[in-house]
Amino acid sequence: MATIETIYLGDLRTEITHVQSGNKVITDAPTDNNGKGEYISPTDMVAAALGSCMMTLMAIAARRLEIELKGTRIEIQKVMAADPRRIAEIRLDFYFPCEYSEKDRKILERAAETCPVGKSLHPDLKQVVNYHYGCIK
Repeated sequence: MATIETIYLGDLRTEITHVQSGNKVITDAPTDNNGKGEYISPTDMVAAALGSCMMTLMAIAARRLEIELKGTRIEIQKVMAADPRRIAEIRLDFYFPCEYSEKDRKILERAAETCPVGKSLHPDLKQVVNYHYGCIK
């Protein structure tokens, strides 16, 4: 059985359905590639998947450590290259709502590094990760 089903809607859009849950996402070609940019682009989804994967693995580690990550956010920037058109770099800045011990920081960061999305991306795709700790106001 398929994990995901994708249907082309026309006008450079697709509808992606997660088969198990029935949840749907619509993608649109970006404005710099003939699209309207009204929905997330497939390459933006790759960058978002990397961030979500890293955050999820950190949350699993945080649960074991009995520390809270709720409110942590990631600012993600995707950098495209041409010839061939591809994602050249993904920059991720993690902003944590609280200060953590040095030991906990290392565990969280190592957990993020085990992300299977990141491990699946081509080694030429540069992944730049910065962690910002401290209470967010």
